[in-house]
Amino acid sequence: MTIEASAPHLCTHGFQVAPESRAQLLRQTPAILWFTGLSGAGKSTIANRVEARLHASGHLTYVLDGDSVRLGLCKDLGFCNDDRRENIRRVAEVAKLMADAGIVVLVCLISPFRSDREIAKCTAGQHKFVEIHVHAPLAVAEARDTKGLYRLARRGVIQNFTGIDSPYEPPTAPDIFIDTSSTSINEAANTVLAWVKSH
Repeated sequence: MTIEASAPHLCTHGFQVAPESRAQLLRQTPAILWFTGLSGAGKSTIANRVEARLHASGHLTYVLDGDSVRLGLCKDLGFCNDDRRENIRRVAEVAKLMADAGIVVLVCLISPFRSDREIAKCTAGQHKFVEIHVHAPLAVAEARDTKGLYRLARRGVIQNFTGIDSPYEPPTAPDIFIDTSSTSINEAANTVLAWVKSH
């Protein structure tokens, strides 16, 4: 039983079934694949292709996508820096719980700040945390604008929009770098799957 320093009246119970046992039951190694990049860079599209292929090969997976999370778990949060930080903290904690259950978790969040991504990596604990930078130059991402968000941000309808009036801090040493302005979705998925297989 472990006492939590931040809340001394709380303690974790020593349950018999360990994360390792769940992973053995599923016959897979859990991991957190964290896709970061500008809106429109292709994070969700690539994660969708990767998950489909992992699923087809018999792996239990789950995608935590930014929009879906903000419609549920984080619907009380806005887009100021503090709320972005809390959004990432919550998603990282959920991803860790899912990895504890033995699942391969694919997280698709802009997650613009390096410090927040580092917190997510630390939250993962013993689980493999793969930082995947899905890059597209701002002009390319804005030209795609599949959701019309850049147009709204340029008009001032959306505030604190990453790449327009809020910064994006690219990873300095990501595990995987994908430039979607010159790489197809299949090529990107192959890159991610090859890295996962080799590690």
